[in-house]
Amino acid sequence: MSRSPLKVFLVCGARPNFMKVAPVIKEMRRYPSAFSPFLVHTGQHYDYRMSEIFFRDLELGKPDFFLGVGSGSHAQQTAKIMAGFEKVCLKEKPGLVIVVGDVNSTLACSLVAAKLLIPVAHIEAGLRSFDRTMPEEINRIVTDSLSGFLFTTCKEADTNLRKEGIDGEKIYFTGNVMIDTLKLFVKKALRLNTLKEFNLKKQDYALLTLHRPSNVDGRESFESILKALKKISKSIPILFPVHPRTKKQIKLFNLQGYFPAKGGIRLTKPLGYLDFLNLTANAKFVLTDSGGIQEETTFLGVPCLTLRKNTERPVTVTEGTNTLVGDNTLMIFREADKIIGGRYKKGSIPQLWDGKASQRIVKILKTRTT
Repeated sequence: MSRSPLKVFLVCGARPNFMKVAPVIKEMRRYPSAFSPFLVHTGQHYDYRMSEIFFRDLELGKPDFFLGVGSGSHAQQTAKIMAGFEKVCLKEKPGLVIVVGDVNSTLACSLVAAKLLIPVAHIEAGLRSFDRTMPEEINRIVTDSLSGFLFTTCKEADTNLRKEGIDGEKIYFTGNVMIDTLKLFVKKALRLNTLKEFNLKKQDYALLTLHRPSNVDGRESFESILKALKKISKSIPILFPVHPRTKKQIKLFNLQGYFPAKGGIRLTKPLGYLDFLNLTANAKFVLTDSGGIQEETTFLGVPCLTLRKNTERPVTVTEGTNTLVGDNTLMIFREADKIIGGRYKKGSIPQLWDGKASQRIVKILKTRTT
């Protein structure tokens, strides 16, 4: 007697999740007798350009379940996700829940699944900044402790998990699913007229993202970064797709003076995946406090200055194109000036960042669960 396909919930809630879920669900759909995958969107990112547009760009189709939780404090948002996800799990009874990354949706859904005795698989497990002031670090640690399958992007992640007492049989070094998506869509992205739309020239601008509370929720750190950016923008234009929380803080701290209409720092709305990938690939360099962008720039060979004192992705520094600059005005400007002058490190692509991570993950799950 043949078994029914395993009902799998793949959870996403914020921008980075979409790129990680897309190749896995696509690969699972190749095995309809083994898997019945369902996409669960928690609605953690409620801005259109930060959610729905990604489903279109990544050819994901509409989510099977949408929880629509929206914004709130960490506790409020996590609680809303847990309550909504529990209802769906009790009704639909999935046989496996796959979570990705380190956002509140990751933590909330892994907690619900674990308490309902539903196996959990964590993609991008074992990453550690060793900074527990970051909410994401708490999410990573708790999610990994609850997961029965831990899929890692680098060997350092394996080591971190073993040091925390995780059973080695649960750990699988499979590579980086973000790169699967990037490789799949980069040609399509580069065919877009994004540079023309923004009146930019290849290798003649810097791209900026900035959203972490540690950078934008305090005026001192935020302004320290902006002072460096203002100085850098005298040498090269900076394009800045503004995250909703950052836009709010600019207004709150009355920092609009750093963004004059004809200034070197150009504000724009959040962008879709393909447009942003086009801009990343063509930039002279990228300034960011995002985790995933550190990985994308490393693969693309684009210099990256990370506006943080630490990173949970050290391989992007040791092997890739990434340099940590924190919120130090002088360090940010100095490292940017090196890049503008052609003096920057040439990175290499880390092991198993080859576009086949999702294939390895699905193969393991097929062997172990069906």
